[in-house]
Amino acid sequence: MFSVAGGPGGLAQTQHVKEAGQGWVWEWFWSLPGTVKAPLPQGLMGCSLSAGSAGSSASSEFPGQVLELLRGVQRGSEDRRRWLGRLRWALQNEDTQQKFVRLDGSIRTLTGLFTSSLAELQLEAARCLHELSHSSVPAVAEACLPVTSYLLTYLSGHSLELTELCLYTLGNLVVESEAVRKQLLPQGIIPVLASCIQSPHEAVLEGVGYVLSQLLQAKEAPTEIIPLVLDSALPQHMLQLVCSGLKAAMGAAVEFAWCLHYIICRHKDNELLLALGAVPALTSLLLDLAAQIPPEAPEGLELLVCPVLRCLSNLLAQTDCQRPDRRLLIALFLILQCFLQQHPFLIHECLWLLNNLTADDPSCCSALLSLDLLPALLQLLTCSQMGTVLVLTVLCNVAEKGRFQCQQLLQQPLLAQLLPLLTLPDPEAVGQCLELLHLLFLHCPEAAAEFTRQGGHQALEQHQGTPELQERAQALLDMVRQPPGAPSACQATLAASS
Repeated sequence: MFSVAGGPGGLAQTQHVKEAGQGWVWEWFWSLPGTVKAPLPQGLMGCSLSAGSAGSSASSEFPGQVLELLRGVQRGSEDRRRWLGRLRWALQNEDTQQKFVRLDGSIRTLTGLFTSSLAELQLEAARCLHELSHSSVPAVAEACLPVTSYLLTYLSGHSLELTELCLYTLGNLVVESEAVRKQLLPQGIIPVLASCIQSPHEAVLEGVGYVLSQLLQAKEAPTEIIPLVLDSALPQHMLQLVCSGLKAAMGAAVEFAWCLHYIICRHKDNELLLALGAVPALTSLLLDLAAQIPPEAPEGLELLVCPVLRCLSNLLAQTDCQRPDRRLLIALFLILQCFLQQHPFLIHECLWLLNNLTADDPSCCSALLSLDLLPALLQLLTCSQMGTVLVLTVLCNVAEKGRFQCQQLLQQPLLAQLLPLLTLPDPEAVGQCLELLHLLFLHCPEAAAEFTRQGGHQALEQHQGTPELQERAQALLDMVRQPPGAPSACQATLAASS
């Protein structure tokens, strides 16, 4: 089975082992993907006053100029909002950000204005804090520690603009600084997010998803953050929002789908999500998607499909997981057909899930054959290097179930399609091809003779000098050299164990 992990920024490395009487077990070990900070949300940009046009790139300010901006902001004059606008524009530059936080009283001044009763000044100060949150320098994020409690407080306020600004500022700050994350946890960020996730506003929901996804990617998440999330009301709300993503709040559904993925792949025990009905709920979502999907999928839909597929793949790796509706097989191939050209990365996602479906479920393997999905699967044999390995793995899962399944596989021109794969430079693909041939010859000895007639003998001989392949290649050569009707050593072992 696959246990898929990773994130939007990439995938972790894999290991795979074969267990007796089971399909191939694939484990994807989670690695922290490259985090991407959120820009200021649309509609919250405000005005860029005096210092230049909104589309300009801020240049680095000299220390004296930064001090002048701070003093302008500190003056209790009517021009204070204009000075804040100039400061916000200047803080788009990383050097200026570092100069600013080193100035005595800079963060204290911004905090005072951020907590002001004057809404315009408060919003402009919030925008300045948001610019600081974009810094990739941990010291800048840590300079903002005094303001985190206020950012949390204003999440329960009445201003939608301010709530959204606070969410994205928090999300950006937790990316760079463990100190910020460690301060936010006792300050109650998880209960606050659990309250915010019940907001009727899509923009707020998307912001909550962004903050939560950044927290769940932190290195300390498995021990310090995920348990708190699972003990809150967040999981059930996340699941509901993901499953309603086709009807509304697509952006929020995408964020929370990735959140669920980070929880599932980094937490060993997913009993809570299983008890909440995550497998049937996510399966139903994919069935609805496959039934409604237009000829040209709407832009961004693939961003929801990807984490949903991964969540199901990992949940299916749980030993006590309820097996999903077999209609999911058809849905997977419809999704493949839809996204094949524009988003080929989804081929791998679908194949990982298909592997988990077939690894330990003979009925699912039978359904794959009886629903006549095998020709579509074989078309993916050469889609990519990874795709080749994945398709071969699924075929191994089917072939391992016995003679009847192998006979049905051989009704397709499978041997002819496997021959070119033996010449590939990828040892993993060749090794998986050898494993499939072994299963076919084991259960259907007549396949070995046909393979020889097609020139397979020579294809096997070329791997006798490859260290990681030579043992398996030699075993197959011994099988194809057996006289017709004579049981091979492997067949004798199989008969003795049955």
